[in-house]
Amino acid sequence: MVNRKTVPVEAAVSAANLQRSRATRLPLQRSRVGAFTLAELLVSVGVLVLLVFLFTQLLTGAATIITLGHKRMDADSEARQVFDRMSIDFAQMVKRTEVDYFAKNTVAPNSVGGLMTGNDQIAFYSSAQGYYPPTGSQSPVSLVAYRVNSDPASSSYHRLERLSKGLVWNGVSSTDAPIVFMPLTISATWPAATSSSASDTAYEVIGPDVFRCEYYYLVRTGTSPFLGYYPCSSPGCLVNGWGQVVAIVVDIALIDPKSKVLLTDANIATIIGDTTLANNSLSDFRTDDTQPGKTLNRWQNYLNNLINPSSSFYNPTLPRQAVSGVRVYERYFYLNQ
Repeated sequence: MVNRKTVPVEAAVSAANLQRSRATRLPLQRSRVGAFTLAELLVSVGVLVLLVFLFTQLLTGAATIITLGHKRMDADSEARQVFDRMSIDFAQMVKRTEVDYFAKNTVAPNSVGGLMTGNDQIAFYSSAQGYYPPTGSQSPVSLVAYRVNSDPASSSYHRLERLSKGLVWNGVSSTDAPIVFMPLTISATWPAATSSSASDTAYEVIGPDVFRCEYYYLVRTGTSPFLGYYPCSSPGCLVNGWGQVVAIVVDIALIDPKSKVLLTDANIATIIGDTTLANNSLSDFRTDDTQPGKTLNRWQNYLNNLINPSSSFYNPTLPRQAVSGVRVYERYFYLNQ
């Protein structure tokens, strides 16, 4: 016998109505779900694009500033290394009247330096260590020279080189020259030391990005030192062991490695210009440069004019970014008397 449970009619009808109402309300509830309109989407995308653009501009500006800062630091670091090396060599220079010197405006019986238009050279004896020959008794004296290589066929073209040739004692070698005394000269004994292009194994690149080197003297006559391009008080006078020279003033121009790749050797020669001209080149020291820093200031003004379209010295063939990367430096090297 089956026990069937009786369900009231009213309850069955109300349950059916409830299910029918739920089924009919579900689509209505789904139709009320919120969403973005097309206009809202367009505004959102526009704001996002604007933010990305501003952020990109910010990153680009920061990257440019960082790059310029690194270029400046690279140039400063190289100039510091060059000047520090020169400082050691000049501080240990042999200053005696019976030995020879090759420098700007040195005259006979010393090695004749002359006016040295363009890049300057210098050669002297120093107690700084040099590259000694493999045999022979080493003396404490070396021959030191500085030049910017002028040989277009050389890998060191337009680069600052330093020669450091360690010398042996007199009489210990028949092939390696020792330090010589007057009237024997540096130019006659070591021609490469006074040449801007002759090769010598003792030369090494000390300033790979230095392409211009100029120096002059702070000379003392009486109690009033003055700047000049003679290592003594007047034209034709002897160096006489640098007795009248208070300091050697060195100016250099260099370009950071990243900017240099934009320049050819011809571009560098164009930047240097005709150094006999005062205001449209990296000029030689002039007699009217009596104030400290005047030569360096003239160089900087000339470089600024090269990339200034309103200047008569403007040169549109030179890459502006590269020319703006050229830095100029100056240092005084005081000599121990």
